[in-house]
Amino acid sequence: MFQHSKVLILVLSHFCLYLQSQAPENPRPNVIMVMTDDQGFGDLGYYGNPHVKTPTIDAFARESVRFDEFIVSPVCAPTRAALMTGRHPLRTGVRDTYRGGAIMSTNEITLAEMLKQEGYATGMVGKWHLGDNYPSRPQDQGFDFTIRHLSGGIGQPGDWPNTAKRDSSYFNPVLWKNGEMFQSEGYCSDVFTDVAIDFIDQNKAKPFFLYLAYNAPHAPLQVPQKYYDLYKDIDPASGFENDNRPFPAMNEKTKEQARKVYAMVSNIDDNLKRLFQQLDDLKLSENTLVIFMTDNGPQHDRYIAGMRGRKSYVYEGGVRVPSFWRLPSKFMGNRDINTPAAHYDILPTLAELCRAKVPTDRKIDGTSLLGLLSGRDTTLENRSIVRSWVRGGPEKYNNISIRNKEFKLVGNCDENASVEKFELYDLAQDPYELTNLATPKNKKSKELKTELDQWLDEMFAEPNFIKSHPAIIGTVHEPTTVLNLNDGEFTLDPNFNKEIVGWAITVAKQGNYTIKIHMGRKIGGDINLKLTIGSLKESLSFKNLSDDVLEVKNLKLSKGSYKLTPLLYNTSGYLKPFYIEITPSS
Repeated sequence: MFQHSKVLILVLSHFCLYLQSQAPENPRPNVIMVMTDDQGFGDLGYYGNPHVKTPTIDAFARESVRFDEFIVSPVCAPTRAALMTGRHPLRTGVRDTYRGGAIMSTNEITLAEMLKQEGYATGMVGKWHLGDNYPSRPQDQGFDFTIRHLSGGIGQPGDWPNTAKRDSSYFNPVLWKNGEMFQSEGYCSDVFTDVAIDFIDQNKAKPFFLYLAYNAPHAPLQVPQKYYDLYKDIDPASGFENDNRPFPAMNEKTKEQARKVYAMVSNIDDNLKRLFQQLDDLKLSENTLVIFMTDNGPQHDRYIAGMRGRKSYVYEGGVRVPSFWRLPSKFMGNRDINTPAAHYDILPTLAELCRAKVPTDRKIDGTSLLGLLSGRDTTLENRSIVRSWVRGGPEKYNNISIRNKEFKLVGNCDENASVEKFELYDLAQDPYELTNLATPKNKKSKELKTELDQWLDEMFAEPNFIKSHPAIIGTVHEPTTVLNLNDGEFTLDPNFNKEIVGWAITVAKQGNYTIKIHMGRKIGGDINLKLTIGSLKESLSFKNLSDDVLEVKNLKLSKGSYKLTPLLYNTSGYLKPFYIEITPSS
């Protein structure tokens, strides 16, 4: 009888293996990546903030796999470049948020392009901040559907359609749908959520990738009154009397900023409740990976779970963010992973999960986290992660850090500094970076600095490092090219002893073009213009100008790549333009 049972078990086992071999592959999961802007690690109830009301995100965190040491860049555009490409942002050409440093090289292969190859519908909603002109827009980089604002934020100088109403720019903002400008109605985060819900509904029958990048709670801190009323009477510095972790000093200004940020976060929380309900109603929750994260630390001083620093700093408060991953069909939820992970790990992770091909013709800095997420692995190889940011581009040893699992070396010094000028922290024992262990004899400092020097040499040799990424004008993809201040490049002019702005352009088609220079304000009187486009130089005078637009008609441009610099000045000195329009002459 026992022998018969063994035979039966063997037959059934082989039969089950046969059925598995004949079964179709599991469907690829949908992917929704939600990223908020300038929401710090402590701007959630889940991480101990007693004031902010985030019941939806807190519940989502408890259902998710949580990376409690998820590391991003100190500022937003570099973070976005890394998660789109799986590469350190300096490899992609992104080094800053402004001054032409937030344009990603168009030879990068993005998450959207990778997943689109596997049949995914791809949608991008909200903040792009990786270039506003062809061929750098999200629709040029693999997204089938896009609704977004310009520049680094609604109402910022580069977002020229909304700058005039900066004090109310988050309400009824002018947005761009697949490259066409339109007037939206409603509060920006509500509008973006409506669009995201519609995208899910339109693409529910096939796998989709949705990148939902809220521009809130980035400044300007504008929010519907009903959300502000939730916080108008609180003291954001109270409630931490029994918490012995470090807490930043707050004044009345930063307290008011915190109230508005918490209001904006609560609005996002309500919007995510609507989004998650849509997934439930469509029965998509089980096979949809939802990632919630933020792009960097908080912009202002407030509760940040004891960490040091904030946005723009390489201390943990500037680069450590929430990262929650929920996929019920594959991941057991309510788990913490303490292994350090990074923004550039997202692309290789999604490639493995969605059975897509990682680019093999370039260096991918990220590592797949799927083993950790699925429970197959308990840790990753102890690797080093570098973070840096300086306005205008990287400076050797200035605001830079390198960390592994235990130790972190921080540089806030000049390029000739010796190792003892750095700061060294044992993160395992000192997570709040209070005790500097750097000494001339400390071997760990020397090891990390040697590794940092090797990394810097590698970055400085990258082909996209500190390189212009021009807008291409004269194509059907963007008949009128509008060059905004965010993507302009600034150089010091010795005649005016001021920085002047210019733009990198490529003329795709020889012909006559009309250039309109928008000042954004009425100057009045006479204005002189020295317009330089490569070797072409035009000097013009505009007498008794009553408008805020200077027009140069029928300018003959040859094919090629140039620097366009409109040097404007009057008797008061240099005048900075607001934005430039370039259109083929009719």
